[in-house]
Amino acid sequence: MYSVLIPVDRDEARASNQAAYVSRLPDATDSVEATVLYVMPPDRFGEADEVAFDEIDAAVQAADQLEAAGVSVTRMVDDGGVAQQIVRTATELDSDEIVVGGRKRSGVSKALLGSTAQDVLLSADRPVTITGESVVLGEGVRQVLVPVDTSEERARNQADYLASLPNAPESVEATVLFVFPHQDYKGSPPHEFEEVDAAVTAAERLEAAGISVERVAVGGEVGRKILDAATDRDVDSIVMGGRKRSGIADVLLGSITQDVMLTAERPITLTG
Repeated sequence: MYSVLIPVDRDEARASNQAAYVSRLPDATDSVEATVLYVMPPDRFGEADEVAFDEIDAAVQAADQLEAAGVSVTRMVDDGGVAQQIVRTATELDSDEIVVGGRKRSGVSKALLGSTAQDVLLSADRPVTITGESVVLGEGVRQVLVPVDTSEERARNQADYLASLPNAPESVEATVLFVFPHQDYKGSPPHEFEEVDAAVTAAERLEAAGISVERVAVGGEVGRKILDAATDRDVDSIVMGGRKRSGIADVLLGSITQDVMLTAERPITLTG
């Protein structure tokens, strides 16, 4: 079974979007086990055993929505440092994916992401998906955009995440995209996908798993080209590999990853 942890706050709309995303995972009714988690923050002056899951409307919304879609659900309340407890629970459950709903549309980057969502992104050792404030997912085969940079390790992780989804390869089609930075001027070099080892690695790894792949190389401003490709192909989600493990938060996320994550109107998965 494919195990998904869904940590919710008290925002019912975000919780509903998290549930919608999980219920649209491939073969979700037969292959997905979801855990809806509410962590009571330390400043609430209470402990988890003093709060019933049914008292948290957003948590109930997510759990009921998933069960209505036929997804198996475990309901859980815990307390402590919110991000730390989310990561700890994901480790204890050996979750395949964490689905958070932290994007907002105002303020600086940390406010946009939400401090808890950003802390989970930077701490978790497994794929983290951010659904944001709206989720529109098509029916049928899942169309996924896989923008890669020059890191073969990250490209492998992106490909392996897609190959691990339930009912892959029948349920997934991928577009592997490499953007040659700023090379969109007259007389710029030709954009050859096969020149980029990481792009080839991702495509070949996906094809070896039986997933249909379109290989695309373009030139231009990287973040904009990723967003344009997602819109032009009307993809269901974007799978990025932008987490790094050194430096301050902005470096950890990568500026392009952060820009795409805050702008794209579709779910973003970071594999690291």
